Amino acid sequence: MKKTLITIFGPTAVGKTKFSISLAKLLKCEIISCDSRQFYKELSIGTAVPSKEELKTIKHHFIQHKSITENYTIKDFQKDAFETINFTFKTNDFIILVGGSGLYMDAIVNGLDEFPECDKNIRKNLNLNYKKNGIIYLQNKLKLLDPSYYGKVDIKNHRRLIRALEICISTNKPYSSFIGKKKLKHNFNILNFALEMNRDLLYKNINERVDYMILKGLVKEAKNLVDFKNTNALNTLGYKELFRHFDGECSLLESVNEIKKNTRRFAKRQITWLNANKAYKKINWNSNASEIKKAYLDFK
Repeated sequence: MKKTLITIFGPTAVGKTKFSISLAKLLKCEIISCDSRQFYKELSIGTAVPSKEELKTIKHHFIQHKSITENYTIKDFQKDAFETINFTFKTNDFIILVGGSGLYMDAIVNGLDEFPECDKNIRKNLNLNYKKNGIIYLQNKLKLLDPSYYGKVDIKNHRRLIRALEICISTNKPYSSFIGKKKLKHNFNILNFALEMNRDLLYKNINERVDYMILKGLVKEAKNLVDFKNTNALNTLGYKELFRHFDGECSLLESVNEIKKNTRRFAKRQITWLNANKAYKKINWNSNASEIKKAYLDFK
């Protein structure tokens, strides 16, 4: 029997950590995290990393293994993850890959798309226009050049907008036309699962999680990281909104409400990504791990 990689995807606050640990206990296997926000050891509260008790229960890989001062790319993660997968399969029949970062999960399941080299002056010019005209300039330009990708990308992430635009301008082709072309061939099976939850309940969970993060000390955690706010790692939910508060642009309450709103929007984009990836078997968020094992994994 081939070894089997099980992927668990789903929107933030749907319960991926709890479910994946339950399944890992049944399968006596390890977990690989592909949540790009949980890679960094300085980020704990705002990234909802598994608790110390959960990490003791099941061995996890790629949880707080890097510093925000390091440049850790998706290619770096892909290389490291495949090394871990190959090594772990020597002694385990199963590995669980869990996370809400679709791009990082896709790097393992399907591989990374290849893009042509671009003239550095294009990016330089885009950055200058961003500083001069704001993010709306990038948004409008991408909407014109690649409306398909515009409908999927986080339009508030200027780095992703610039990356897409430099490809569009350099090749005179939509950035989206380069996506999904590469498919990896694996020497192991892959079973893809996605947790689903009623939208109202999901949004309620998100709002309550943000309140809990504030109670646990997210404001203090973010304040200790102000000196690093311009790093790519900290251009992320829960931190960038608080940095605006520290800069005097909004009140703490406004900042917290903004975190909730942006997290709900992020969850919506995760659901959109999932709906576009038909390979995932959708299961209810409160599905029993033993039932999933019996239904899909008892084939030895």
